[in-house]
Amino acid sequence: MVHRLGDDLRPAFDATPFCEGGFYGARTKRFGRLLARSAQVKQFVLHPLVLALVEQALGPWCDTIQLNLTQAIALYPGALPQLPHRDQDMWRGAIGETEYLVNVMWPFTDYRADNGATLIWPQSHGTAALSDPPQMQPVTAEMRPGDALVFLGSTLHGAGGNDSDDIRRGMIVSYCLGWLKPYENQWLAYPPAVARNFSPELAGLVGYRQHRPNLGNYEGRCPSILLGDEIPEWIGAIDALRPDQQSLVEAYVADQRRRP
Repeated sequence: MVHRLGDDLRPAFDATPFCEGGFYGARTKRFGRLLARSAQVKQFVLHPLVLALVEQALGPWCDTIQLNLTQAIALYPGALPQLPHRDQDMWRGAIGETEYLVNVMWPFTDYRADNGATLIWPQSHGTAALSDPPQMQPVTAEMRPGDALVFLGSTLHGAGGNDSDDIRRGMIVSYCLGWLKPYENQWLAYPPAVARNFSPELAGLVGYRQHRPNLGNYEGRCPSILLGDEIPEWIGAIDALRPDQQSLVEAYVADQRRRP
């Protein structure tokens, strides 16, 4: 599966220009919208074990999870080590109290110490993100195609430098809390004409479902209404509330109706 996906994406790797900026890396290529580029990607995005891990890690803070990004990365010879960072810092929420994100790295080639394998700082996640940068040496996440590296968005990490003659290629799939603005604008990446061909589960992950209460709606309805064969010209709004909110509203409405 990994090799088929790598073959599917090779034309995009070849055509994509190098990045600009010190964070993305001048000797690095990156591109997204992978679900629209290869039919193989959905098998990775919907991997049962990965989804179970993500649901367990993020479930305490959200009603539903969502896809944060799919991104292919090629690290060319001469690429410098990336600034160590935490992906949760793209949002300005409370640090150390909430986990916002889970990353999954899928290598298409060997990830080695000499070609820029990801560096991970152990015990740097959660409340440790409030402390000074760890003084310990990072772990070099060496992997082969078929492996996957799963880590929290609060974990300090960064790509290593590529001192080899090889191009290091792989893919990141990340998931975040359903009420956050994702890194990749999923509705632009997968407009209704594209998402209509997705399974309901996959369409939900890329934003075609509501997060209670009423978040991410279209005309007051679940945006999955846009994926049907016929879209009503006029749409009536329908409550999409959490159970506690639904009970509160029902009790309030019942009290109002009892009044003379």
